[in-house]
Amino acid sequence: MKTATSEPMRPLEWTLLVTLSVLWGGSFFFGKVALAQLPPFTIVFCRVSLAAAVLNLVLVASGRRMPRDFRLWGRFLVMGMLNNLIPFSLIFWGQTHISSGLASILNATSPLWTVLLAHFLTKDERITVNRLSGVVFGLIGVIVMIGPSALAGLGLNIVAQLAVLGAALFYGFAAIFGRRFMGIPPLITAAGQLTGTTIMMLPIMIVVDKPWTLPPVSFVTWGALLGLAVLCTSMAYIIYFRILATAGATNVLLVTFLIPVSALLLGMTILGERPDLRHFIGMALIGFGLAAMDGRLVVFLRERWRCRSVAECITPGYYQGMDI
Repeated sequence: MKTATSEPMRPLEWTLLVTLSVLWGGSFFFGKVALAQLPPFTIVFCRVSLAAAVLNLVLVASGRRMPRDFRLWGRFLVMGMLNNLIPFSLIFWGQTHISSGLASILNATSPLWTVLLAHFLTKDERITVNRLSGVVFGLIGVIVMIGPSALAGLGLNIVAQLAVLGAALFYGFAAIFGRRFMGIPPLITAAGQLTGTTIMMLPIMIVVDKPWTLPPVSFVTWGALLGLAVLCTSMAYIIYFRILATAGATNVLLVTFLIPVSALLLGMTILGERPDLRHFIGMALIGFGLAAMDGRLVVFLRERWRCRSVAECITPGYYQGMDI
């Protein structure tokens, strides 16, 4: 029997995934701006605390309340640690030593980790040839799009690179653990995990960064923090948990392949930037990888190849019942 997580994504989920890639694509930019004046743990705390405040206000305004189940709050804390506290801290710290381009490439390994982890930790998201080949093509597409120059620092600052890779690994664990929240409204799940992260992050920030010793920050930095909190976190996590509930752990982290594509298209439409040939090649490879992960195009082409004659292929009802 199929589960919701084993079926190809529907148009709505693809639309949400693209939207999520636009929101998360801005996190590398906003993070780099904020790092000019603030240390990593302070940025993480500001990001999650502001986002938690926004989502809790939305809950109150909509007449809903956070659940009081202690076991559920325990899950929120675990999810906050896996999905926010650890990866955010590792990425922001890593960006103090490596470029945003290299960080985004390393972050794009998230679907690969998720495919491997899901195979061993779930029953309905096993490794398939389509999934593995899709991840590989998508990762190659990301590297091609960003360009070889982003890999110039590969091998230097190895600890920072391992930190970002570690963040990608934790995102894989988080996507699998997040399946436990199926049936809970995405707004409540997002608010719960961010509230839990805020509680855990506060003592870490106080002990490590000593925020009272930091100089005042500029309006630009505050703008970057608000962008991180409201757009890249509050809105993004509502969409994230919506996709996770219906499409599964592996599919939701395909967003890391789409982030460079969204950044390129935004640059073309808003800033008037002119893409290079490698950008189109990279997008084609990412598109091929996503099509392979989705599976329907592969099944369609395979069945067409198996047709014994043109007449058989166009016979009414031939595709009826086909698992596409």
